[in-house]
Amino acid sequence: MNKKIRKKAKENIVSFLPTGEYYYKKALEELQKEQFEKAHKYLKRAADLSPDDPLILLQYAIMQMELDQFDYAHELLRSAHSIDPNESEIVFFLAEVNAHIGNFKDAHRFAKKYLEMDIHGEYTEESMEIVDFTEQDDLLSLEPDSPSSEALFLQEKSRRLMESGKFKEAVELLETIIVDNPDFWAAYNNLALAYFYIGEEEQAKALLHQVLDENRGNLHALCNIAVIHYYEKNEKELEEIVEFLKKINPYFVEHRYKLGATFALIGKYEEAFKWLRSLQKKGFEGDPGFYFWLSHSAYFSGYEEISRNAWKALLKIDPEKAGFEPWLPHMQEINDDGSEQQKEFILEKLQNENVSTRIFGFYLLGKTKHRQEIISHPKWIVVDELTTMEKLFLAQSLGHSFDEKLPAEKAFLRAIAATDILYNKFKPLSESSTYLFQMWFVLVERALEKGYAFKNPKALAAATEYMFESSRAKNVTKKRYADQYEITTSTLTKYINELIQFLPLFDA
Repeated sequence: MNKKIRKKAKENIVSFLPTGEYYYKKALEELQKEQFEKAHKYLKRAADLSPDDPLILLQYAIMQMELDQFDYAHELLRSAHSIDPNESEIVFFLAEVNAHIGNFKDAHRFAKKYLEMDIHGEYTEESMEIVDFTEQDDLLSLEPDSPSSEALFLQEKSRRLMESGKFKEAVELLETIIVDNPDFWAAYNNLALAYFYIGEEEQAKALLHQVLDENRGNLHALCNIAVIHYYEKNEKELEEIVEFLKKINPYFVEHRYKLGATFALIGKYEEAFKWLRSLQKKGFEGDPGFYFWLSHSAYFSGYEEISRNAWKALLKIDPEKAGFEPWLPHMQEINDDGSEQQKEFILEKLQNENVSTRIFGFYLLGKTKHRQEIISHPKWIVVDELTTMEKLFLAQSLGHSFDEKLPAEKAFLRAIAATDILYNKFKPLSESSTYLFQMWFVLVERALEKGYAFKNPKALAAATEYMFESSRAKNVTKKRYADQYEITTSTLTKYINELIQFLPLFDA
């Protein structure tokens, strides 16, 4: 009986020989479900079974481009084009892949051919972008870098050294790279940055100008020079290079990213938003830096919802960026000189010889939109050289959390609370109120050193203002400040007496 069943089953088997078309359809089904791994597997099988089907080769090439396998995609597209030279979609992707691998003449030729074949086609806009890009005689060299694999490895190693603050070691390594690879412009650019970070600004600028002399229009070099001019306050030179950068219409993702991030860093938020947003619209999923600058440029360009969504994406990748949100309360302008004066005021405090003045600057750092710019500068804040107290105030301005169960940290948070009360009352800071804060931070420095608990922030703020005003004018009453801060006169007197002991003139 079993033999009969097996025999009947065998007779009913239908011969199934899957074709490339079968796997191609399966791949399209998986793509619709966003199952990219399965789609890739099916497309590979389809291409193996049907190597002469141009549409299958096209789709497989597109998948390879998504995986950044541009050389293989180029090979597939060339095969597809040789089979069907009249398929406009294949022609467009030949333009696209040639642009990615640096074959700009072929990219230009295929993009123009696509426009001739299908001027109103699906990829008309992208083809015109490629044509515009490859016709920019004054901007980017059309010869791609071709460093060895060893040079690329060492370049990556130098990048990690720079990220860990080992700039001198990075300089030594990068100098050896460019000796053996005199046309490796990325290494020159990184070497220039490393020079800048160790204080060799002139050497950095000289190297960048060398890059531009030998590789005219190198975008990374142009952006790096702009950043150096910005930090050095070379306003005329910066204005000239910014006007030039505004005219550049980059095609590569990395160039759009570099240009957008540079514009954001130097405060040109609308220009930054243009390029970073264009990447996002094309589906670019960047690193934390991309979402950081996209959020800031969007916020200061008036696109708050985009800014907040970008920040959410950033925090998923790098939760430690919490506290750097561009919409956090910013310090209002110190005076009518505007935003630049605000930055200069804070830098002046941070570079003062007195710790009390520096912690005043670190407190204000948390209130300014220049915060990221200031902390990013290699010289303005050197964390290893800060005192413990300065690190506390820096951490607070960067949004770090503290443990109120620890007495020292609880006292610090109460000191910050008293400072916030004074700040909210006197912002924007006038010259007179600045002197009040300088007195307050002298008290804070000495009180924290002696383990003072700062138990009543409101009373401490009231006592500080009374002490300041009574030292400058007659007929200043305690009742006036007690009423303003909604405390009793006896409470005010108590905290005046407690704070007085921390004034320098009361030192033994």
